[in-house]
Amino acid sequence: MEHNLPKHVAIIMDGNRRWAEKRGLPRIEGHRAGANTALEIIKHLNSKSVPYVTLYSFSTENWNRPAEEVSELMHMLEQYIARESRKLDKMGFRIKHIGRMDRLSPKLTRGIEQAVKNTETNTGITVNLAFDYGGRSEIVEAAKRIIADGVPAEDIDENLFSSYLYTSGIPDVDLLVRTGGELRLSNFLMWQLAYSELFFTSVLWPDFKPEQMTAALSAFTTRERRFGGE
Repeated sequence: MEHNLPKHVAIIMDGNRRWAEKRGLPRIEGHRAGANTALEIIKHLNSKSVPYVTLYSFSTENWNRPAEEVSELMHMLEQYIARESRKLDKMGFRIKHIGRMDRLSPKLTRGIEQAVKNTETNTGITVNLAFDYGGRSEIVEAAKRIIADGVPAEDIDENLFSSYLYTSGIPDVDLLVRTGGELRLSNFLMWQLAYSELFFTSVLWPDFKPEQMTAALSAFTTRERRFGGE
């Protein structure tokens, strides 16, 4: 199976809040459980020699959640980045950030920047943290930067446009996994998902185990990808 595995897996980690509510716990406990699952799945994908994974950690729309929940989540992420990035570094994983940085707290911004810098020469799986990320916003920002750089219209093609995206230099997504039972893309990697295989599961993210990830990878290997050629 390994030779047919995806090079780039993207994950919409849905279901943290519902997981906590089902157990009568504060929502932040669901996010903490989800963070632990993320580390487990990253390690599993690395063991399968998948070179890239992108985790939808916080969308541009998530700012619309209750202020208390957002505040708790940001505080948790400040601690998580500081602690877990060291673990990822020791395991040889590389951390990258995709999304906006201007709306994050100085402490969280410093933590992300330090994690990226500390791991930039690592050769294990590349972990893209999509944080304050929106697919449409990414495309709009890329268009603005192309215009600002004065690129002639006749020079703009898909390869050039891709080079202005957050994921420049990273292959497009081969497999998208969404947990939690919803069947939508939620403004995630709209350009990069053009020919991705999709895998949806009703399992809530904190309950998503390596066995389920293996099932998603196995499903991917059975699909014939024609990229519109037939």
